[in-house]
Amino acid sequence: MAAPELTSLRSPRVIAARRLAKRSFRAKERRFIAEGPQSVREAIGHLVEVYVTPDAAGRHADIVDAARAAGVPVLTATDEVIAEMSDTVTPQGIVGLCRFLDTPFEEILAGRPRLVAVLAHVRDPGNAGTVLRCADAAGADAVVLTDASVDLYNPKAVRASVGSLFHLPVAVGVPVEQVVSGLQGVGARILAADGAGDRDLDAELDRGTMGGPTAWVFGNEAWGLPEETRALADAVVRVPIHGKAESLNLATAAAVCLYASARAQRAPGGCRSVTFS
Repeated sequence: MAAPELTSLRSPRVIAARRLAKRSFRAKERRFIAEGPQSVREAIGHLVEVYVTPDAAGRHADIVDAARAAGVPVLTATDEVIAEMSDTVTPQGIVGLCRFLDTPFEEILAGRPRLVAVLAHVRDPGNAGTVLRCADAAGADAVVLTDASVDLYNPKAVRASVGSLFHLPVAVGVPVEQVVSGLQGVGARILAADGAGDRDLDAELDRGTMGGPTAWVFGNEAWGLPEETRALADAVVRVPIHGKAESLNLATAAAVCLYASARAQRAPGGCRSVTFS
């Protein structure tokens, strides 16, 4: 087995990658790190370089081959180098240096999205990544992070998305008022998810109001949505609690809401058959 090409923790490549743990450096370089085989596999079209231990290169030869076929340089590195580049306690031996991939909000609007997840005031990167994953699984057309939300490229957010970050358009840094007005302008109904909402999700489904283009607005993990954000929505909807649980966490509530819309939109008469003029 060939000796690793990157062995020094003082290598300029290693130092540059490690700096991307800080948001300011990510923003300056418009680069971020994707860790682990799943994230790197999904990131192929956005990769600048791949760093991998010889052992991991053998285990994940398909990823290495795909990266090289895409013209992405692949450099072997020691376990210590990969650990220095990584944000996890137990690195999996492969990391990718990626380009920023956020989509302009105007471009998302131009696509007439039918299902959108809006993260307003979401501060926990793990939750942000998990909601993005839920949106991807539910078939959402886009995700928007407002200017009051966490950095999309935070290492924990990237890991929590489990590759979904690379699957659907994501806009970042958009004021919530602009998000709401823009989505309403292309025909979306704005639903704010809140445990104290005056509308019940089951009742909305029973009334048949969920089949049209919809944007769900999700708030802060601890204190939900501020009143001024709730006031922007067409309706404030709560997920019913049928048991004794005090509440649902953000990601679970988001999954329930997004799947409710996805199911309604795919039913006969839902917006999946609508043609925009």
